[in-house]
Amino acid sequence: MIVVREYDPSRDLTGVEDVERRCEVGPGGKLSLFTDLLGDPLCRIRHSPSFLMLVAEMGTEKKEIVGMIRGCIKTVTCGIKFQNDTVRPLYTKLAYVLGLRVSPSHRRQGIGFKLVKMMEEWFTQTGAEYSYIATENDNQASINLFTGKCGYSKFRKPSILVNPVYAHQVNVSRQVTIIKLDPVEAESLYRLRFSTTEFFPRDIDSVLNNRLSLGTFVAVPRGSCYGSGSGSWPGSAKFLQYPPESWAVLSVWNCKDSFRLEVRGASRLRRIVAKTTRVVDKTLPFLKVPSIPSVFKPFGLHFMYGIGGEGPRATKMVKSLCGHAHNMAKKGGCGVVAAEVAGEEPLRQGIPHWKVLSCDEDLWCIKRLGEDYSDGVVGDWTKSLPGTSIFVDPREF
Repeated sequence: MIVVREYDPSRDLTGVEDVERRCEVGPGGKLSLFTDLLGDPLCRIRHSPSFLMLVAEMGTEKKEIVGMIRGCIKTVTCGIKFQNDTVRPLYTKLAYVLGLRVSPSHRRQGIGFKLVKMMEEWFTQTGAEYSYIATENDNQASINLFTGKCGYSKFRKPSILVNPVYAHQVNVSRQVTIIKLDPVEAESLYRLRFSTTEFFPRDIDSVLNNRLSLGTFVAVPRGSCYGSGSGSWPGSAKFLQYPPESWAVLSVWNCKDSFRLEVRGASRLRRIVAKTTRVVDKTLPFLKVPSIPSVFKPFGLHFMYGIGGEGPRATKMVKSLCGHAHNMAKKGGCGVVAAEVAGEEPLRQGIPHWKVLSCDEDLWCIKRLGEDYSDGVVGDWTKSLPGTSIFVDPREF
């Protein structure tokens, strides 16, 4: 008999970690990615406004956890409306399903489906209007479960761009000035410029003030009225009213303090090659040899989010910001930096990444949970066409 109930950290931690370990094992002889949640199974949802974790338990006398699922809810932008000749965001209450795991020895018994349905019941009770999931484009079992049995539809195909952190500092263009904004100014900039972007979180202030958010940075041309150094920021409203010829913005989130990653199953040769590139990069940094990070032991990452900008040199501005983020990650002891952007994101070319580490097509699937909407009649978001940009919430990466 399977019982689905809320996760209890006082008695379920060991069982949950055991299921995680069994699910992370890749095919024999192949690489697999292991996630170390640092003893906190709630780490990827606890920073959201509302969250829940459920476990599936089997047995009567000797009980065993055989599956789990996580979910969270927030309010995001799902479209736009025109009000007094001004474009305004349309908001909806959106739920996110993540971390669905079923022990390999208990699959094909309907446990995953039961976990999803129970989580959706909580979503509905809490007032969520849509639910979505993110999965790998080639994870056919996951796609079949959600688009088949659970009634989700394929919605967006963003790209996850990952770049290694080298042993040397990355040079940032001397033609660019980078300004760090305080959280109040960053919030103002994002609300004024990006609040109509799909998936923009209404509680962006909570994101920017979170202890894991390491800062928001704006790049402007050196020599412009905003690029003269310290104290040159006029305020977000004035900056957007009188912008420089080109500019870009980017924020950094510290995933390293929430979880660590590790690649397992690598051959001895691969490990030696990776180590050799790091040794050369560290001892001869002037050569700028791209080194393979130490991914065969636990490593952390920084996530770049809220990426945007305008102007003919915006892509170059983004590249400078990514270089700055790389150097922050190096100082923080991380192995990689990552970003997730829409497939048609115009600034994508400014985000350095290794194709072998990246995912060109992640897959987001969505489901409409009810007929009513918190921001009036907006139509069915699940049938809307994709925009050129999305705002990826770092709390859910």
